[in-house]
Amino acid sequence: MSEPASISASIAGRYAIAIFELSREAKGIKALEGDVAALREALASSADLRDVAVSPVYTRDEQMNAVAALASKMGLSSAMSNGLQLMAAKRRLFTLPHLLSALSNLIADEKGEVTAEVTSASELSAAQAKKLAETLKKQTGKTVKLDTAVDESLIGGMIVKLGSRMIDTSIRAKLATLKNAMKEVG
Repeated sequence: MSEPASISASIAGRYAIAIFELSREAKGIKALEGDVAALREALASSADLRDVAVSPVYTRDEQMNAVAALASKMGLSSAMSNGLQLMAAKRRLFTLPHLLSALSNLIADEKGEVTAEVTSASELSAAQAKKLAETLKKQTGKTVKLDTAVDESLIGGMIVKLGSRMIDTSIRAKLATLKNAMKEVG
């Protein structure tokens, strides 16, 4: 992780813990989970929201007004709404993607879940995804949610990232290993 990204993640982590703890005290983890999903979708689909969050052109008041309007329109929980207001007041909205990621991790830990990032050469069928989730559950002892993506350059197989572990069974990786082995021989 680059230094600026590390700093952003650190800043967002502190806000995430505060928002999470307030939500947990208010028995609002389910609402917080909905807030995170809704904000993640809004951030992905709205260039205006991304711009307000990261652009230094917007004043502190403009960011606070935008966040207040967004929270009201989306019906965000008070912990999330107040957290975003504080972030806007402190000019920390640029860390919003990191905040959502940190909150997702905290919620998953609370629920005893873990998310595995799976990149495969072709779309996984429902049966394949279920089998993979069950296999990973046996290894981790936690419920595993799959975040899947397709990368045809893998040729075949898949790459699974689970926490700090990565399992690469792609044909692309096997060909690269074979190529390196042949270089050493010749």
